[in-house]
Amino acid sequence: MKVMVTGAAGQLGTDVVKRFEAEGGHEVVAVDLVDFDITQRDAVVGAVRHAKPDVILHGAAYTAVDKCETEIETAYNVNVMSVRHFAEAARDTGAHLLYVSTDYVFDGTKDSPYHEWDTPNPQSVYGQTKLAGERELGPDATIMRTSWVCGEYGNNIVKTILRLLDGEDDLQFVDDQRGHPSFCADLAKMMFTLATEKRPGTFHVTNQGAVSWYEFTQEVAKAAGHDPARVHPITTADMPLPAPRPANSVLENRALALSGIELLPDFRGPLNDLVGKLTSSG
Repeated sequence: MKVMVTGAAGQLGTDVVKRFEAEGGHEVVAVDLVDFDITQRDAVVGAVRHAKPDVILHGAAYTAVDKCETEIETAYNVNVMSVRHFAEAARDTGAHLLYVSTDYVFDGTKDSPYHEWDTPNPQSVYGQTKLAGERELGPDATIMRTSWVCGEYGNNIVKTILRLLDGEDDLQFVDDQRGHPSFCADLAKMMFTLATEKRPGTFHVTNQGAVSWYEFTQEVAKAAGHDPARVHPITTADMPLPAPRPANSVLENRALALSGIELLPDFRGPLNDLVGKLTSSG
């Protein structure tokens, strides 16, 4: 299988490329911003026609959630128009398209986990653009929604927490936003399954175990050998940000379960593995 991976130099894209290379027998076309402008139709269609991939994994996105509130045109170009272009190119070449989306498509007001058939209602520009990207896809494409993504590569919340823990100050994190942490190595494994089997439809893909950011930070502290009592809870109102965050980001992986696909493990095991890698490498 020939696979085109967008955002290949990002934290998730790096693990996706590694997963396909490790499985063997697959040719990977790794694409990042330096290769061509994914917001330009001719560039995208030309690149896909030239590569002729069997599968396109479109994970490249403008994920600066707060900046999206003011850089609206950029957010729509990257998160919506690029999807339109890749969808067109996929139809033109017969490639299967998998699009990575987000928990931010929901408003966070539901009192139970969100499943794939719940009605989206994004409250931020970022969430609005990611939902608009989903709507650019045809019925044969795969939409993979995930949440709270972190991994060995790129910048993410685990690396930020570890850096703060190395200081002397206590940490404050919100305890009224809940979700499922998701680890790139596990997400890449599931993307491999969904892509190689070319399963259409929407799938929520996360590691299991719902926690608040406060509780997650305590887990990071414990995994790194720090005192979790250094982490203190605050509310979202105590730390206002430009873009609203969904209070409930817990994604039920219902479609995976109904499809007979084994869910990703509880986040604590992958977290311990990741912290071990990050701390051992300095």
